[in-house]
Order: sequence, then C-alpha cells, then structure tokens
Amino acid sequence: MALEFLGIYPNTPDDGSPTIWRDTETGDLLIQSYKASEDDIKAAQEVGSIPGHTTDIPDHEFMIRLPANMIQFIPRPEDEDNSSGNSGS
Repeated sequence: MALEFLGIYPNTPDDGSPTIWRDTETGDLLIQSYKASEDDIKAAQEVGSIPGHTTDIPDHEFMIRLPANMIQFIPRPEDEDNSSGNSGS
C-alpha cells in the first residue's frame, strides 16, 4: 500500500491532529480525527440514513468527527455532479 499525505488540521500541536491520507492504489481515504462522542452517535442514530438500514455501528467500524476545515483536503473527481450520490433521498 502506498499512501499520499493530503492534509492536516491547521496550526496543530505535534500530536493528536486530524490528518487525511489517500491510498494511491485504491483511492480510499485514511482519516485520523476525533472520536465521535456518545451524544454524536446517538444523534446520528436518531437521524438514521436510508430506510431499512441499521443505525448500529459494527465492531469493525467506528464514527469520527471531522472538523469542517478538513473537508478542503478530501479529493473530489473533476467531473463530480453534486446532484448524484448515495444520500438516500
């Protein structure tokens, strides 16, 4: 696996900083960020996602809270169409 560094939370201390990398082979993102609080998780479960999909978080997954200013580092396809996607609506 080869990783490409994309960005780090601005003006952070030496450790514990939200950071984003991309796997150059698959395009997958690896994100280090703050662990979502129990309140965050409960709120997400109340909102839900798509009809019929569980709101439980499996043992092999977890929820992170990504600061808004980190979104700038998430790559988007050049021909991205904002009207499509898997929003469930």
